[in-house]
Amino acid sequence: MTGIKSIILAGGSGTRLWPLSREMYPKQFLKFGNTSLFQETVLRCLEVSDISEIFVVTNEVQKFFVIGQIKEMGHSIPPENVLIEPEGKNTLPAIFFGMTEIEKKFGNSVVGIFSSDHVLDLTAMETISAAESLASDFLVTFGIVPVFPHTGYGYIKTSEACGPGYRVSEFREKPDFETAEKYIKEGCLWNSGMFLFETGLFFEEVQKYAPSIFTSFENGGDINEIYANVEKVSIDYGIMEKSDRVAVVILEQKWSDLGNFAAIYDEFEKDSVGNVVYECDPLLLNSDGNLVYSKCGKIVSLIDVKDMVIVDTSDALLICPKSSSQKVKEIVTELKDRGDERAYMGQTVYRPWGSYTLLEVSPEHKIKNITVLPDHKLSLQLHYHRSEHWVIVKGMACVEVNGQQFFLRPGESTFIRAGERHRLSNPGKVPLEIIEVQLGELVDEADIVRFDDVYGRN
Repeated sequence: MTGIKSIILAGGSGTRLWPLSREMYPKQFLKFGNTSLFQETVLRCLEVSDISEIFVVTNEVQKFFVIGQIKEMGHSIPPENVLIEPEGKNTLPAIFFGMTEIEKKFGNSVVGIFSSDHVLDLTAMETISAAESLASDFLVTFGIVPVFPHTGYGYIKTSEACGPGYRVSEFREKPDFETAEKYIKEGCLWNSGMFLFETGLFFEEVQKYAPSIFTSFENGGDINEIYANVEKVSIDYGIMEKSDRVAVVILEQKWSDLGNFAAIYDEFEKDSVGNVVYECDPLLLNSDGNLVYSKCGKIVSLIDVKDMVIVDTSDALLICPKSSSQKVKEIVTELKDRGDERAYMGQTVYRPWGSYTLLEVSPEHKIKNITVLPDHKLSLQLHYHRSEHWVIVKGMACVEVNGQQFFLRPGESTFIRAGERHRLSNPGKVPLEIIEVQLGELVDEADIVRFDDVYGRN
């Protein structure tokens, strides 16, 4: 184990992977296999840091994913290491927040900063660990050797060698295709967005080049006051592009930020004609180079279709050329402008106690399939405008209604009238599954009055 501490930035929304990724369930927590991108990032950080030395900067909505997915891995992160931003202010305030808390806890430290939604081989951590020798003199970033002229990444131009890396002569913005080709011929690297900073040097450079950020945190107060006043700025624009004390270390390993469906296509295993098919039963005739994703139990049939993205979820269907997958975020923007909640959440919504899937809805009723994890419970609550009928499908339910507690088994049911205080919990060792039917004049999440909640929600 080295002396490196770790910050994982895990507050992004992943709008370019809609409808798989939503703000309430962003791409870093999606599982394309046994583990999520966030969990893979934690595993990489554990190569250089103890779990007590890993800090995660996230938001209120996503903190339960952070805690739950780390617990799922068999680890327990100290609660004070999960740092909640009141609002997103880009990467420099997020990193400053994490660096401040690390210095409070450990003193002057060398800290690796990692995005939670990247794909990177575990062996890269050896190179990152070896770069620790540079951190006392330089702000260290990591560059990737380009494999093609990518227009979605920034580029780094190097100068003279220094230790295991190179001085940075210039950061370059995301280019068009011809300019990207030119950058590659010049030997430029992709900007990975990963860093290694010593806290003391980092604070010096922020005070010099982004004094308003430094002052906002230096003046103190609670984090809500700080974020109300702090400037919104990226780490690259705030200090990396301005400092003359920046070095880059080259990572030879495969890397991707999975920024769109074209990147997802590149990452997954392909069939004999270049199709990536995930979670569905395909019938593909004279169709190649496609990404097909469907979890709806359908046969997906394509005829004479080439180089397309087809993503089918229970509440949304996306079809576009792979070459246009960067534009998906424009769909999300349009949905937000329309006030459509499908920009934020899918049919399945995750909660700290488990999840629910919306099966049917009208203005006067909702039907949900609810899963409660073992040893978890919902809040003690009531609803003024709806009643609820619960039918147990699997597991053992502990039900509390107006202070009276009883147990229900599969096939048994209960009825909760509007105005009754109630709570559902799972005392068993297997997930509890129920069907909930809501009936009333208002059947949305606003009609919840909480009296007690083990997760600290209001």
